[in-house]
Amino acid sequence: MKPRVLLRLLEIQRVLVRHGLDDFVRATHLYRPLRFLFFLSLWTWFQRRRGASRAERLRLALEELGPIFVKFGQALSTRRDLLPVDIADELAKLQDRVPPFPGSEARASLERSYRQPLGTLFTHFEAMPLAAASIAQVHVATRADGREVVVKVLRPGMREQISRDLEVMKALAMLAERWWPEARRLKPVDVVREYHKTILDELDLMREAANASQLKRNFAGSTLLYVPEVHWDLCRGEVMVMERIHGVPIGDLATLRARGTDFRRLAENGVEIFFTQVFRHNFFHADMHPGNIFVLLDDPRQPRYAAVDFGIVGTLSLRDQRYLAENFLAVFDRDYRRVAELHIESGWVPAGTRVDEMESAVRTICEPIFDRPLSEISFGTVLLRLFAALQRFDGQIQPQLILLQKTLLNVEGLGRQLYPELDIWQTAAPVLRSWMRDRVRPRTVLRELRRGLPDMLEVMKAVPALAKNFIERAQDGRLAVPIDASELVALRAHIDAGNRRRDRLLLGCVLLLGAILWEGMLAIPAWPAWLLGTASLAAFAAAWRQR
Repeated sequence: MKPRVLLRLLEIQRVLVRHGLDDFVRATHLYRPLRFLFFLSLWTWFQRRRGASRAERLRLALEELGPIFVKFGQALSTRRDLLPVDIADELAKLQDRVPPFPGSEARASLERSYRQPLGTLFTHFEAMPLAAASIAQVHVATRADGREVVVKVLRPGMREQISRDLEVMKALAMLAERWWPEARRLKPVDVVREYHKTILDELDLMREAANASQLKRNFAGSTLLYVPEVHWDLCRGEVMVMERIHGVPIGDLATLRARGTDFRRLAENGVEIFFTQVFRHNFFHADMHPGNIFVLLDDPRQPRYAAVDFGIVGTLSLRDQRYLAENFLAVFDRDYRRVAELHIESGWVPAGTRVDEMESAVRTICEPIFDRPLSEISFGTVLLRLFAALQRFDGQIQPQLILLQKTLLNVEGLGRQLYPELDIWQTAAPVLRSWMRDRVRPRTVLRELRRGLPDMLEVMKAVPALAKNFIERAQDGRLAVPIDASELVALRAHIDAGNRRRDRLLLGCVLLLGAILWEGMLAIPAWPAWLLGTASLAAFAAAWRQR
């Protein structure tokens, strides 16, 4: 383990102990060899913060540990059904109330990026940030033409800090893969690798601006979701400038209630937006915590979502997209056998899995949640039970689906806060059925064929030359099939081992037969028969051990 990784592990434990979160240290098995260093340290005991509540101490510890831990707290804050109320309330502050860095540092960073004074670009720039998050913070500014914008700028030193924490996560994942029996199924190294790509994408604000532009194009003319306009001329790798929107934060339920918002429509629209992004557009906002979602109330009876912070987006392969849609629809239709078959066809569980056994397990998980409002069920609980069932069938976590699962849990958390009686099945099923019908319509099939026609023509043009070359090499006796030599060596070793086992068994049989004949003929002396019998048993034992 690299020295800086070990130092970071020690620092994490120091922060947890200093904030009086001893239970977290005791529960972390990988830290157990180290924790006594801190319990024996007088500095640690005297520096503990016991005055604040446990929820506040947890939030402060996550803030001190940095952006990756803050994001973990943000994700937890959306699951009020899984957390005590005090912790959920405190972690909600991580969504947009992370302690900011000074406005003077933001100004200096912006002037380095633009290579000119801010006064030449903005007639007004507010030094006090509008919101501060784990990786960046946002300032309000006004352009020379009078348009009000928000300027997002990265926190100083983010790349170095995140790079170090990613090394820590990778080291822990490798330890888990080596020593944890569940690692083969849960694939911690692959999960960390997926997260590594995701978090590094968040550090490139030009990429985030491109994501916002794509999402705005996808929902052009939609009454469901509004995406602010990107000001491309002012975007850089560490700076993004967008139109400022004036909406109500989705977590401000009191204001939404006072404005007469239709909460049922708002919750249903959230579910429809999610499934539309995943299946119709195959491009979804994957960081939908309340700090990133606003509500536009031009018409409270027709509330419209507005999204910000597009650093994390997700896409799926067409294969995963189709399997997911069919799985959802099969669950909606209570066709549990089809769910089991799809898991086997997709490779999410081994090919030899018995369909009837998996069908029974899925039925046990899903049947209790039907015909019940969202207030009485939890996707988080369902997912945990499903993972436990898949463990029985040697199912493996699919790292490419982690973002989707995280977003689905965020959507559920929002829906639960807005309208607990939401029927998520009834809202999502029409979107999925419409998408599945569109996939097989003649117009869609023709469009896909037309899109693939150039590649098909290129392949067809190459076929005659390849066929001619194949025939000529066959006629000249130069046609060869490449074979992996290492596999031949392994096969030869396996055959040789089999031959040796066969020879030992044959020798044992001969010796045993000789001993039986010797004894049967009452030969004197009798010790050669015992010697032959012992030798035959030894030969059998050696052959059995190497079978």
